[in-house]
Amino acid sequence: MKTPIILTALIALAGIAQAASEKPLRQATSTELSTAQDRPNVLFIFADDQSYETIGAYGLTDIDTPNLDRLVNEGASFSHAYNMGSWSGAVCMASRACLNTGSFLWQASDDARECAQGKRPTWSQLMAEQGYQTYMSGKWHVGGVSAPKVFDRTGKVRAGMPKQKPAGYNRPKDEADYATGWKPWDKAQGGFWEGGTHWSEVLANETVAYLQEQADSEQPFFMYVAFNAPHDPRQAPKEYIDMYPLERIQLPENYIPKYPDQGPKGVPIIRDEKLMPFPRTEFAVKVNRQEYYASITHMDAQIGRILEALEASGKADNTWIIFSADHGLSVGHHGLVGKQNMYEDAMRAPFIVWGPGVEAGTKINAPIYIQDAMATALEISGQAAPEFIDYKSVLPLLDGRATQSYDKIYGAYINTQRMVLSGDWKLIAYPQLKKVKLFNVKKDPMEMHNLADNPEYAEKVQQLTAQLEDSMDAMGDPMTSLAKADFPKAKGKKSGDGAH
Repeated sequence: MKTPIILTALIALAGIAQAASEKPLRQATSTELSTAQDRPNVLFIFADDQSYETIGAYGLTDIDTPNLDRLVNEGASFSHAYNMGSWSGAVCMASRACLNTGSFLWQASDDARECAQGKRPTWSQLMAEQGYQTYMSGKWHVGGVSAPKVFDRTGKVRAGMPKQKPAGYNRPKDEADYATGWKPWDKAQGGFWEGGTHWSEVLANETVAYLQEQADSEQPFFMYVAFNAPHDPRQAPKEYIDMYPLERIQLPENYIPKYPDQGPKGVPIIRDEKLMPFPRTEFAVKVNRQEYYASITHMDAQIGRILEALEASGKADNTWIIFSADHGLSVGHHGLVGKQNMYEDAMRAPFIVWGPGVEAGTKINAPIYIQDAMATALEISGQAAPEFIDYKSVLPLLDGRATQSYDKIYGAYINTQRMVLSGDWKLIAYPQLKKVKLFNVKKDPMEMHNLADNPEYAEKVQQLTAQLEDSMDAMGDPMTSLAKADFPKAKGKKSGDGAH
């Protein structure tokens, strides 16, 4: 399917391509359109709420994703791709604003407003300046910005999530409730079945049709294909649910019935967390993970249809595919359900790059942000990212020009949580709870052993605290310091490795 080319040839193209115009909404000239014919196509596929662990090829969970596995095996996968966080409970909205503006978290909302006013180009408009026809279908959820105004073509543009009926919350209470209650394949429940055809299938139908149209086009395309799945309500046809009998579902190693720091000043008890009963039960977690996996496998089948259409179009050998998700999801990890926390399962998402010259089976462990997809696509198109783009292309990690993109990873959630990841060490701060947690994520990837209260690690806590505050300053974080937090001192009783 792929004809290898030398990746450095693509990089050379970037050197001769025209720089981004100071007029952000400028249309490509006829000369640029002629040049664009030789440029690769870019297909960006985006999932919603998909944790990094939910791709079969990674071997972290027992899940069937043959088409994503194919992209992993034929392309490059990035094991540590992070979302930066959110200024609101709608983490997906912040993630997508960062993605489409190219701005770090605390600037992205303002910059999205500038995009809406035509004062700043979006990702799609920067691609259009290079002569690409731009297409979008699926979930948009970039506040204030109209997708039809910033893409040449759009399919069905979806809102943040479909309507969820009350029966879809606080379930299942027990086996009897499971037997008689809400069913993910019941079209009468609406949600992703609204309109009669599952939204993942509608998106694939539209994407396949567009690719068929492109078979005879000489203009390169940039496609932004955004699934709402596996966001709740986690619905899928019954045959996909049946692929995951409950005895197949394994509980997360770090499962606990109740997260100890859940509340208004820690991890909030908001909509996502109300999908399962309190306290969590093993049965409820297994059912929710069953439906989560089924939704992903159903989405994977639609991705397979898209890949087949790409091959049939004759464009595959000159197309790059980037696959990722807006963030992860807990679904039972640590007694949590949603993504409004700083744990790995909620912050990390898959990130795969497939394309000409990418060595099959490449694995990159250097941490990146999922929003690096924008700068990566711009480099593929032959242009350097404009100076106002904060994120970085991952191509230097693939061709050996760089071994890392960021020396540390920053995370934030409203005014209740802050995080820094530096090497193997991760610090999570809860300023309003006057509490921090320290994890060695290499030795303890499930983040089960909090070392912050152990005096032996007091210096490490202080080092990471300083790094976190430096990051907060660099990011323009509205929380100017962590002074509210009562950080551990070297003195005190040794408490050992406290769980969670």
